[in-house]
Amino acid sequence: MRTLALGACFAAIASAAAPPFEVRVRELIHSYAYPKGNDFGYATIAARLKLGEDPAWCSRRLIELLRGPLSGDMFWQFQVTAIAYLDQGRLSEPARRALREAWRTYMPFRGDTENHWVLYYTMMYLMAQHWPGEPGERWFNGKSSEENLREAAAWLDSWIRLTTRRGQGEYDCTHYLGVFLLPMSYLAAWAEDSRMRQRARMMLDYLIADYAVENLDGLYVGSHARTDDRAVLERWHSVASQFGYLLFGLGPKPERLADYLLYYALASAYRPPAILEKIATDRSKPYTHYERKRTRNRWRFHDELHGPVYKTTYVRREYAVGSDQGGLLQPVQQHSWDVTWAVPDPRGVQNTFFTLHPYSSLEGLQTYYTLHPDVALEVILPFRPTYDSPDKFLGGSPFEKIVQDHDTVIALYSIPPMTRFPHINGFLSKDLDELVEDPSGWLFLRGNQALIAVRPLQPYVLKPIPGGGQRLFSPHLNNGVVVQVAAASEFANLDAFRKAILGLELHYRLEPAPAVIFRSLRGRRLEFTYGQTPRVDGRPLDYENWPLFGGPFLQAAVDSEELLIQYGTERRRLDFRRNLIE
Repeated sequence: MRTLALGACFAAIASAAAPPFEVRVRELIHSYAYPKGNDFGYATIAARLKLGEDPAWCSRRLIELLRGPLSGDMFWQFQVTAIAYLDQGRLSEPARRALREAWRTYMPFRGDTENHWVLYYTMMYLMAQHWPGEPGERWFNGKSSEENLREAAAWLDSWIRLTTRRGQGEYDCTHYLGVFLLPMSYLAAWAEDSRMRQRARMMLDYLIADYAVENLDGLYVGSHARTDDRAVLERWHSVASQFGYLLFGLGPKPERLADYLLYYALASAYRPPAILEKIATDRSKPYTHYERKRTRNRWRFHDELHGPVYKTTYVRREYAVGSDQGGLLQPVQQHSWDVTWAVPDPRGVQNTFFTLHPYSSLEGLQTYYTLHPDVALEVILPFRPTYDSPDKFLGGSPFEKIVQDHDTVIALYSIPPMTRFPHINGFLSKDLDELVEDPSGWLFLRGNQALIAVRPLQPYVLKPIPGGGQRLFSPHLNNGVVVQVAAASEFANLDAFRKAILGLELHYRLEPAPAVIFRSLRGRRLEFTYGQTPRVDGRPLDYENWPLFGGPFLQAAVDSEELLIQYGTERRRLDFRRNLIE
């Protein structure tokens, strides 16, 4: 109990140490306006224009950069769009002409993912608005200002409608959260149409609420459509954590905030309403939160463009447990489930546990990419070098199925013969405080104030990981793990937790498919057979009526285009059909 109190105290001290929101924004902009070293790019120009400083230098430097060769596609677009709107008469006429000419001669790739398209169409909307009445020959795509504006507005409306009806496709990303917040900040600040400005502000609430309810001291927890090889292990090392600091003062101050946060701040610098700050920071009571999302666009092997994603996240002060239902929901950077425990200072700490099947296949890539099979791997690997690695800790698999109830997870695997990498990997962090292999077959782990019991269903070996930690390696086709988590305050020590776990009902079989019956610490009876609907206390999970958001803080029905945000007696309703905040 004393250690738990100290952990809560450290978290309170870290939160209290953060300067006010306006100061955090000001410090961020100044750090880019006058960076250490000689990195004077578009970000420095934009930051100095925001501060109203060195317009002559900004003009000269912009002309130098625009001489090219230009690159970056939609990521170039968002940088120079900010400069165009922050100009406000400060740039020289030659600099303005150079900027305008770049939008005629450089053809940015629109991209092939949701975050790309949101960036692309937001920037096309704003720049067509910025240069109205111009013919197609003045634009790289041959469309007039009015055509570009109409097309961009229609796509943005369709994306908002789809998101508020069926969820995002690139949902809850530890990195790309910033890529969605940034364009909405631009539209909230610079869209001349009052309807578009209002929808952008509502989407900022919507996206930030989605993060607020699934964070633990700023760490984005649970299932993610996309994360990366470092952030999946070191949970703090992400753009989402940096937004937690900027928006809510959560966690320690990063040494340098990412460009996405700068451009977010240069536009609207939208500060979330107080109700979202309370939701993001209050972990005084445990809660379970549900979400429905959608898969990325599936171009082959499916009759429907999107499939549903069912998420469950359990959050309490000491740890969080989160999952989706398993399966291949994204092509390369999916993270399906984990346990993440709170630590006083998460910098450099790998405070997580999970397992996965390291799936790699041309069929998986072709499902989500329009790539020719002969070149698919050679196109992907330069950008995602671990995709085809048997040792990877990142990625989804069609041969993994998951059920979660409160802080209990069962993950089952049925890997066909001849599958590439026919084994499962489990991540055992170098930062675990205790790890005990019990003769019963259970592993007992402690990460700070989280106690984690793990029961692999097949034999395994522990292999050292370069840099520290161990890999749980189990080379069996029909396999699985049962995981139960508890707070250290619930038990006298790890041995008392061990005795409680060993007293729980557990039955399983591996043939013809993995199946588990488990009575959890919370008294719930979970029955789960691979390929069948899980049952909890005898009742099958009701996927048909899974909410878009469900839990104590966020509520939204599928197809509703509404979100109710609540905290205690406070309410905030986002109604996208009527374009109203109530």
